[in-house]
Parts: sequence; structure tokens; C-alpha cells
Amino acid sequence: MIPARARIAAVGTYVPDRIVTNDDLSLTLDTSDEWISTRSGIRERRIAGSGEASSDLGVIAARRALESAGISPGELDMIIVASLSPDTLFPPTASYVSAAIGANGTPAYDLSAACTGFIYALASGEAFIASGRYERVLVIGADVVSRMVDWTDRSTAVLFGDGAGAVLLEPAGGEQGIIGFDLGNEPAGRDDLKLPAGGSRLPASEDTVAGRQHFLKMNGREVFKFATRIIETSARQLLSEQGFGIEDVDLFVPHQANMRIIDAAARKLGIPAEKVFSNLERYGNTSCASIPLCLDEAEGAGRLKRGDLVLMVGFGAGLSWGSCLTRW
Repeated sequence: MIPARARIAAVGTYVPDRIVTNDDLSLTLDTSDEWISTRSGIRERRIAGSGEASSDLGVIAARRALESAGISPGELDMIIVASLSPDTLFPPTASYVSAAIGANGTPAYDLSAACTGFIYALASGEAFIASGRYERVLVIGADVVSRMVDWTDRSTAVLFGDGAGAVLLEPAGGEQGIIGFDLGNEPAGRDDLKLPAGGSRLPASEDTVAGRQHFLKMNGREVFKFATRIIETSARQLLSEQGFGIEDVDLFVPHQANMRIIDAAARKLGIPAEKVFSNLERYGNTSCASIPLCLDEAEGAGRLKRGDLVLMVGFGAGLSWGSCLTRW
């Protein structure tokens, strides 16, 4: 049996209503709009309300993707949720999404690969379709990173925002569809970006709370070095394996972490600015939601058209990376 190629048949996204600008942050942190924007390219981000969890954002994105595709939740064969800020350690956030959209009985699970999670989940969904076992897989990237940020630490608090994006994968015909992936992990850098406490290694205690160990910690210098290197390496590896060159790429969609990283990667790859899509300025780093948010906006703006060759690259804690090449 020849493996079926999967395609992204529909996209749906959601961001919270509340906008927090750099000027807003300067009221409580020793920072300014100029300091933040020149170092990251971010000017504002969306922050979830007190009653909004990652599944709540993911549910809205999922419903929009299904509506765009014209199918019902009951027609789904699987739901995969990528998130670094799940509602709970268990049950999976996918179970909350499944219940809310009415996909009872549908297999649903979470995938943890930090900010690379969406690409990993996309690869997982594509594999299920390629196996011939399933025909409709809903892949969701949903994060409320604001709950994991230390709002007294300007080095991390200014970088993140909340959001969700969902894509529906279906078998593709002709040239359309996902062409290939490049996935990897460098465990030597696993401590450069992490949430120290709350798991089995360092359970919650008075000491972990007092030590602010339940907030995201990042070695920014090392993560920056890793990201600017691995984006180029992974992208070139994937393009070479699939018989394409940089000049064949119509749209480059990198994970939205820092504009200096995006600019450096595009420059190293030789991709002109008009082929790079970014919405980082308005949303900040939304982790697993960043790439689907870009895909949705790019298509809506007319920058992503049927037949375009799209290169997506994610990177994050682990230190992990993942690239995906698809014909839109």
C-alpha cells in the first residue's frame, strides 16, 4: 500500500480579548516599550482571562477549523493537543477539548514538546493518516503561557502571550499536502528552558513555592544561540532530503519567539523578507499556537495560496526542533 499524503484542509485560531502592551508592562517592571521591542520585536501580547485555560482557547480554535472544513466533531478520527501549559498534568487537555466540542469516543491525547509541540503533533497526525488508519485528525496547539511566567522577571515576562490554533488533517490528492519533516532534540540543553517544579522530580512544596520554582526559567543566551543555528540546519536538511532549494520556498513560517532570531535565520538561509511571515509584534511567543496563528493570518492576508510551498520551523525546550515542508 502506498502511504497517503496528508494535507492541512482547514485552520482555525483564537486569541484572548485582553491586550497587554509594552507600556502596560513598564508600569510594574523596570522596562520600556523601546527596551522590549528592540530586543524582541514584540509590542503587545494577548493574555487569557482568569477563567480561561488552554483547553478553552483550543476549543474555540477547534470549532473554527471544523466550521471552515464543513465537518462535525463526530466525523473526527483523532484529536491531538500540543501544549506546554496543559489544563492539568492529567487527564489530558485533549479530553477537555473533546468533551467541549462533542467528540465523544474519539481518541484524544496530549503531546509535550514545548514550543516545538505543534510540529511534532503535525508529524504524529500525518503518520496516522499515512498509515491509512485514520482520515480526519485534528491537531491543536494551545497555550496559556501567562500562567507560567514570573511577572517580576522582565527577561521572560515580556516575551510570552496566550493563544490557540487548530488544523484539520485529511488525505490529500495530487501535489497538495505535507511533503516531509525534520525532527530532533539536543538533550544537553534540557535545562536551558524549563519549568523546574511541579513534576515528579521536584514536587510542589513550601520550598518550591517560596523559591518561585513553578515559573518558567530560561537561559536566554543559550536558547538564542541554539535557535539561530538549528533553524538553518533543520531547514536545509529537510529541503535537501526532499529535493528542493531555498529558492523554491514561497513562504517561511518560523516559530514566533524573537524577531532577532527570525531575522538571523532568514538571513542565513537567504530567504527574502517578503517570503517571511511574522505576527510576533502583536502576539509575542504563544508557544504551540504560534505557527498555526501565522498560517491562518497568512492565508487571510492573501500571502498563502493554494500550491505554495510552505516551510515551517519550530524550536523549544528539550532543546527540541522540528521542520515541516508542505504544499498548501
